[in-house]
Amino acid sequence: MEVLEKTETQMLDVIHELGKSFAERAANYDLEGTFVSENYEALKGVGLFGGLVPLELGGLGMSYPEMCNLIRTMAQYCGSTALAFAMHQHLVAASVWKYKHKGVGEATLRKVAERQLVLVSTGARDWLRSNGEVQRTEGGFLVSGKKHFASQSCAGDIAITSAPYLNEDKEWKVLHFPIPLTAKGVSLQDDWDVMGMRGTGSQCLVYDQVFVPEDNIALERDREGFHPVWNVVLTVAMPLIMSVYVGLAEKAVDIAIAKGKTYARNQAHFNYILGKLNNNLISAQTQWKAMYDMTNNFDFDLHQDFTVPILSLKTNVAEACMKTVSEAMEGIGGQSFYRKNGLERVFRDVQAAQFHPLPKWEQYAFCGEKLLAP
Repeated sequence: MEVLEKTETQMLDVIHELGKSFAERAANYDLEGTFVSENYEALKGVGLFGGLVPLELGGLGMSYPEMCNLIRTMAQYCGSTALAFAMHQHLVAASVWKYKHKGVGEATLRKVAERQLVLVSTGARDWLRSNGEVQRTEGGFLVSGKKHFASQSCAGDIAITSAPYLNEDKEWKVLHFPIPLTAKGVSLQDDWDVMGMRGTGSQCLVYDQVFVPEDNIALERDREGFHPVWNVVLTVAMPLIMSVYVGLAEKAVDIAIAKGKTYARNQAHFNYILGKLNNNLISAQTQWKAMYDMTNNFDFDLHQDFTVPILSLKTNVAEACMKTVSEAMEGIGGQSFYRKNGLERVFRDVQAAQFHPLPKWEQYAFCGEKLLAP
């Protein structure tokens, strides 16, 4: 595996170089709805799945802002590759936080860097109450359930997941644990036929009586109420994920400007549309930067409750990105409807921004409740 120097400029240069091929393949992955496998192999080849892993553990030692900007740049070449990659990186980021603050997780991070393991998040179905079934058995638990929107599951090595459990005292808990995707009882449904982000390989993960050893339980929490672990999970996850959509919005503006310069029929009003969509882009960019600034490059405490601002900013960034792309299409008119111009795919991909936890109406309700709490 090629060893990269730890500078942001060099990392971005690598992505710009790889991105040329990503962009060439993007339309076909989208058309066929197939996973971006060649792009993943290219990223593994330069060690980027261990990008956030500290140098002393064999990783590239990238900073958190560097990774956000790398993902933003990657999205301008292929949205599906960037989103799938971001889903891996936010799990690595949570492990890096634990390593830095609690001194745990070294073995996992070393394996990610050495083997370029792909970590799969089932977070879209694992919010506070989680889903699935857990039964106690000798030496551990048997887990069953379905986890939809499991990005890159078709290429994953380990799922980081959870499920609700009614314990011996008749108390509802949620158990958090890893599951190797090669484990007996794990399967994938061939159901990822969607509007956008079609190359992310986000098939539904199915667990059928999967054995999880008791020693593999990373966290047991109450099913009701808010556990401080979410202060870490949301803070490191949301900026990385939204990096993808900021990159897509920037790509849309680039396309609109390039087309607008030569599209004489729209020149009379295009200046106004371009100015307005640029305002939306700046809103997305500045609020996204505010999101990753909260992480302070992993230097924050478990009990620093950033959940209200990070989720609120996530909704704002998502809406600003979607507005930017929509107005880019409006600006160049009917040309945007043709696949060959690329903006049509960006429009479909950016719609996914609104569905990451928490969708806006759930976010409004959750944050409002937290703000009213004593």
